[in-house]
Formats: sequence, C-alpha cells, structure tokens
Amino acid sequence: MVAGLGYDLPSAFGATAATLGNIGPGIGAFGPAENYSHLPVFGKWFLSFLMLVGRLELFTVVLILTPGFWKS
Repeated sequence: MVAGLGYDLPSAFGATAATLGNIGPGIGAFGPAENYSHLPVFGKWFLSFLMLVGRLELFTVVLILTPGFWKS
C-alpha cells in the first residue's frame, strides 16, 4: 500500500513492519533520521490502522471484523 504512494520497496516494507510491530523508525525514507510527516494523509491513516492492528494483535482485529462475531 505504501509502495503505491510512490515510495521504494525497502521504505514501504520498513514503514509497514515498523507500524505493525509498533517499533517506531522504519527503513529508508522512514528510518531513524526521518519521520512520517512527508507521507500523504491516506498513508498516515493506513499506517495508523496498522499500528492499531499491531497493538490489538492481528487475530483479535480479524475476529472483530468477521460477521459471525456480531451474530450472537
């Protein structure tokens, strides 16, 4: 998703892994000497969602998004 915004693959994977793992700095354009301020608004929303998924654990978020969870 981040690569679709025009960033190279190492930077895109680094930003995705950093936000999903809640570790802070990523790789490349999102490394320790940079920040996420130059990312478009959609990218910030997407990475914020990944931070939420990483914090709540992936299985919990997938479970909440399934229709069977809300039927009972």
